[in-house]
Amino acid sequence: MSATSNVLAGATKTADGVVMNGIALKPIVEQCEGCDRVRVFEEEKFCSSYPMPERKWVGGKCNFATHIKSQTAAAAKVNPLKASKRAAKGR
Repeated sequence: MSATSNVLAGATKTADGVVMNGIALKPIVEQCEGCDRVRVFEEEKFCSSYPMPERKWVGGKCNFATHIKSQTAAAAKVNPLKASKRAAKGR
C-alpha cells in the first residue's frame, strides 16, 4: 500500500471536524488500530468506511474491521442414526 492511498483524499478541516463528501468524520477508537480501513488526515486517523467508528464497536465488534478474524462455526453436527442409514444405502 502506498503512502498516498492511506490518506483521505478530498477531506477538509472545518469547525465541525474533518468533513469528506459532506459528512463529518470522527477519529477512530483504540479497537480500530490495525484495520486496513484506517486513513490519516492531518496527523489524525479516521475510518474510510464509517463516519462514527465508536458506534460500530458498541455491539461487540465492528463489522468493517479487517484486523479481526471471525470464528467459523464448528463442523456440522452429524446425526449418527442418519449417518448409519446413509452408509447402509451406499451413499
